[in-house]
Amino acid sequence: MEYRAKLIIPEGVRDLLPEEARAFRKIERRIMDFFVKWGYEEVITPTFEFLETFQQGALRDQESLYKFIDRRGKILALRPEMTTPIARLVATSLRNRPLPLRLCYSARVFRYELPQKGRWQEFQQLGVELLGDGGKAADVEVLALAIEVLLLAGVRDFRLGLGQVAVTKGVLAALELPEEGVEEIKGALLTKNLVKLNSLIEHYGLKGQKRKQLEALATLRGKKEVLAWAREGGLPEGAASALARLEEVWRELVACGLGNWVFFDLGILRDFDYYTGIVFEGYAEGLGAPLCGGGRYDGLLERFGYPLPAVGFALGLERLLMVLGERGEERKGFLVAGPSFPEISARAREVRASGVPAVLFLGEDRALAEEQARKRGLSLLWVE
Repeated sequence: MEYRAKLIIPEGVRDLLPEEARAFRKIERRIMDFFVKWGYEEVITPTFEFLETFQQGALRDQESLYKFIDRRGKILALRPEMTTPIARLVATSLRNRPLPLRLCYSARVFRYELPQKGRWQEFQQLGVELLGDGGKAADVEVLALAIEVLLLAGVRDFRLGLGQVAVTKGVLAALELPEEGVEEIKGALLTKNLVKLNSLIEHYGLKGQKRKQLEALATLRGKKEVLAWAREGGLPEGAASALARLEEVWRELVACGLGNWVFFDLGILRDFDYYTGIVFEGYAEGLGAPLCGGGRYDGLLERFGYPLPAVGFALGLERLLMVLGERGEERKGFLVAGPSFPEISARAREVRASGVPAVLFLGEDRALAEEQARKRGLSLLWVE
């Protein structure tokens, strides 16, 4: 008992059983193939890098990083997300490639998270980055891809909330609070914790227009009425053009027939401070965390010495499987059985060549072979 207790895995990580692993790989392959069909090329970055690399990405909570020291005394960290490593990769190795660049990935990422439904400390992210295009069309493309990949995966009851960092940050700046106060409010908006937000409003004595705008950020979601509020509620300086860009992108999505899956949510704040424009999150019924998220981050690559506009999104594969509620389709295949190994081996090769799994069973007892096939959920193929 003591020995078994030592083998329990840490919080926030999990094993995938065979049927779960099949579902995992199946949907991963479908999504990655879909990205490639849209013209995105796969890249792979190291699992860990220098801590300074991820600090360039401005992760809100540095304590969520898994950090360690190598033999030379350098501080390293496991990647908490993929956008920053790809920005580093582009700035150092892909400078001479024609723009725009379309890159995609599927990778394990690591974060200290409070264990709860839909949140792990090790998980799989799949995503795309469109780099070198600062136009509206790039925003529309990435948003359309996010919607279509969720539809491809089989998710139907989902919505994408669209926000704009310039509007959100403008409202926060107008509060005229100390930095720690702004960070507390950001945390409440990020987690959509209205109880905490109301407590902070009372604590800092926010009243009048400041309170009205902040409460609206946290609660107002919808279609055109959100834009009407933003215009009539006294937009922060410089936010009008940003809001106009957001509306243009929304109109393009509507024109593409994708309007039913999007709504406005100006209170969206992502986990990273590198976002500069449109941000978005995908929500699905019964999931207490975003299914996907992303946005525009035009200043990140400049931190690596290569100024370049960019936009992208990431999808959590474990969360997607939770939403789909499936452990994978039953694997159809054959138990190829018989008394001669050369005969059953040759027949199994024929079966596999047609794309169907084949498992070997050597023996003269056909009844036993039938029992084994039934237990494994396979059809028996008996070879004399």
